Amino acid sequence: MTLPPTELVYTASAALCAGVGAATDLRTRRIPNWLTASGCVAGLCLHTLLDGPDGLLTALAAGLLCGGLFVVLFLAGGMGAGDVKLMAAAGCLAGWSPVFPLLLFTVVSGGFMALVFAVWRGQLRVTLRNVLALAAHHRQQGLVAHPELHVGNPAALRLPYGVAIAVGCGLVCMLTGTPFAGAR
Repeated sequence: MTLPPTELVYTASAALCAGVGAATDLRTRRIPNWLTASGCVAGLCLHTLLDGPDGLLTALAAGLLCGGLFVVLFLAGGMGAGDVKLMAAAGCLAGWSPVFPLLLFTVVSGGFMALVFAVWRGQLRVTLRNVLALAAHHRQQGLVAHPELHVGNPAALRLPYGVAIAVGCGLVCMLTGTPFAGAR
């Protein structure tokens, strides 16, 4: 079963928004609020226009799920608020149907990018040691940012996670209408 053509509109909109966010993140290390807020509003309006009230609710649910899961990483000190808001906008734009592949592809892309970035910077051993230290810290302290290993530390390796979000959105957009995306 292939997805309706509106799904391509939704996923392409998410990919466009995330692509602008990624470019800005690479250039300035920030994702602007005007982009994320307009992405959320545009997603909710688009889904409402094309799918009615049910579309509004499912787009809102997708945005809340995507943003909510990434808030956990923000609270733990692992990502910036702009990344959380961009993921919420991507969820609102993409809608509910592709939300789980979107989350999966984004997280896997982010992990792969982090690994490549650590190797490229010659910091793989230190990064792996820090991951273990973070796991121990969060097991004992909960979702409290580590005193040294967090994105606010200027000495920490920081990944422009907007790129991972854009890759996740791009992959979902490319797969829209394929048998993989049609299993809903």
